[in-house]
Amino acid sequence: MPEVPVDETPLEHERRSKVERLRAEGREPYPWVFPDRVLAEEVLRRCEGLAPGTEAAGPPVRVAGRLKALRLHGRTAFADLEDVSGSIQLLLRSDTMGDGEFDAGMRYLDPGDLVGAEGVPAVSKRGEPSVHARSVTMLAKAIAPPPEKFHGLQDVEERLRRRYLDLLASPESRALFRTRAHLLREVRQYLDASDFLEVETATLLPVASGAAATPFETHSRYLDADLQLRIALELPLKRLLVGGLERVYELGKSFRNEDMDTTHSPEFTELEAYWAYADYHDMRRLTEGLFGRLADRVRELLPDSPPAQEGAKEFTPPFATVDFVEELERRSGISGLLAKSPEELRGLARAAGSTVPDRSTPGVFLDKLFEHYVEPHLQHLTFVVDHPAATTPLAKRHRSKPDRVERFEMFYRGFELGNAYTELNDPDEQEARFREQLASQGEDRYAYDADFVRALRHGMPPATGIGIGVDRIVMGLTGTPSIKEVILFPLVRPR
Repeated sequence: MPEVPVDETPLEHERRSKVERLRAEGREPYPWVFPDRVLAEEVLRRCEGLAPGTEAAGPPVRVAGRLKALRLHGRTAFADLEDVSGSIQLLLRSDTMGDGEFDAGMRYLDPGDLVGAEGVPAVSKRGEPSVHARSVTMLAKAIAPPPEKFHGLQDVEERLRRRYLDLLASPESRALFRTRAHLLREVRQYLDASDFLEVETATLLPVASGAAATPFETHSRYLDADLQLRIALELPLKRLLVGGLERVYELGKSFRNEDMDTTHSPEFTELEAYWAYADYHDMRRLTEGLFGRLADRVRELLPDSPPAQEGAKEFTPPFATVDFVEELERRSGISGLLAKSPEELRGLARAAGSTVPDRSTPGVFLDKLFEHYVEPHLQHLTFVVDHPAATTPLAKRHRSKPDRVERFEMFYRGFELGNAYTELNDPDEQEARFREQLASQGEDRYAYDADFVRALRHGMPPATGIGIGVDRIVMGLTGTPSIKEVILFPLVRPR
C-alpha cells in the first residue's frame, strides 16, 4: 500500500483502503476510458412523455459523471449523477444488476466518486427521470470527500486557492466561467465579422512599454539577456499596422508587478484592437456595438441572475458621455486646471490625498484629481472623453481642443473598463513624448521603446486603438464584485 499522507483524515484513510480492496478483487479504480457515453440532458430528453414506472424504448445508454449522493433502500439504491449538462438519477436494483455487482457498488461507492453506468432511460414510480442501471463502473475513486453539500467552501481564499472544489460545489461558479468563455467567443466573432485579424504577439520583451506600470523581470540564459513580461499589447500591435496589417486584435495576458485589490490582478486578460485609417469616433461606435452584443449574450446565458441582468442593462447603448476637464472642474470646483503649473497641480493633488512622488508629471496629478473627484461618481457605464495631453503620451493631439488628446475611457461602478484613442503616428513627437516621460521620477513613466520609434519612422497610417480589461468587463456584465472571482486561478497570498 502506498505511503499515507500524514494529514489524511480517517474518512480519507477509509476511502484509500477501498482503492486497495477494489484492486484486490481485480477491479481497477482508475480505468483508462469509458467510451460511448451520452450526457444527462440526452437521457432527460428520452424520458420525456414516459409514465411513472416505465422505461424508454430503444437501446441502452451509458452515462458518466460525479456521484453527488447515494441513498440505499433495502435491495434498491438511488444515486444522483452530475455531468456538464446537468443531473440524472441512477436507479440501482439487485435484481437487475445481480447481487454481487449491487453489493460491490454499495461497498465501494461514495459521494464524490466519478462513475459510469449503463442502463435504460426510465421514469421512477415517483416520476423521476432516471437510468435503470444494468452495471456501474468506478472511473475515479475520490479519496478526498467533496465539500459539504449545503455550504460548500465558505472561506473565500480557500475557494480561490482550490478553484476545482469551488467549481465542484457551486453550479453558480461553473455558470460564471462558462459565461466568461462564451463572452470571449462573442468578442472574437464580433471583431472577425468586422474584418479584424486575430494575432499573437510576444509575451517576453526586451522592453515592456505601452503603459505606466512596473513589469515582472526575468533572464534568458541562452541569450544572456534581461527580459520583461509585457504590461500591455499596444506597441507590438501598432508595429503590425506599420507592416500593413490594417485591422488587428489580440486577446491575451498582460502582467503588472503591482498591488492587488478587487479590480487589480498582477496577471490579467486584455483585449486590444487597432484600426488603420480610422479615429476614436469610429472606435467608439465599434465598442458600443460590442458592448451591446455582449449584453444580449449575458441575458441569454444568465437569465435567472438579477446582478447579470442589471449588468446587461448597463452595457446596452446609448451611454453617458462626460468631458474629462469639464467634469473634473465641475466636481472639484477648481477652474483653469490646464493653465496651472506643475507645482500648483501637485498642491491640489496633495490636498486631495494623493501621495505620488513630487517629480511626477502634470498628467499624473490630473489623473489623481480625476480619480479622487470624479471616478467614484461614475457608477453607470460612462465614456470620459478628450483628456489633457499630459496624461497620455501615445495619443494624438486633439484636432480642435488645445492641450487635449483624442482619447476616451469607459468607467463603470467607479473603475476603468478600457481606454482608447486616435493614435499618435508622428515619430518625432512620439520620441519627444517618451523622452519627456523619462525625465519624470513619478509613477507614470512609460519605458522608452526605441524600436517602436524606429517603426514609426517607416510610416504608420492614421489609426485608432483600444485596450479593454476583459476581467473587468466580465465583472461588470455578470455583477461580480471582485476580479478574483472571474479569474479561474488568481494569485492569492501564501497561507
